[in-house]
Amino acid sequence: MTIRGLLMAIPALFAGWLSVLVVVGLFTDAAPASVVVFPTDDLLQNLPPDVGIIGRSIISITLVSEQAGFARALYNSGALLVLPAGLPGCLPLPAAPDIPS
Repeated sequence: MTIRGLLMAIPALFAGWLSVLVVVGLFTDAAPASVVVFPTDDLLQNLPPDVGIIGRSIISITLVSEQAGFARALYNSGALLVLPAGLPGCLPLPAAPDIPS
């Protein structure tokens, strides 16, 4: 693979990964929280009533709710990009070792 091919593949890989995250957030409620990237003032004023803010930075805000279809509700409230947060990943967490007492 040439450098040119690599430079073209990396943005495509990133876009594909981002697309998978958006789809997971929209169609499942597997994530315990959601990250809204570039939150707008409109979103912050129109948050659903049962939403808790658990983290914040300059470019994102992390929200939690028990509401079904939470990501869709955030998009309806004015979010530009909602990503799932707190998922363990592809591999299951290892079992804790038995420690004799």
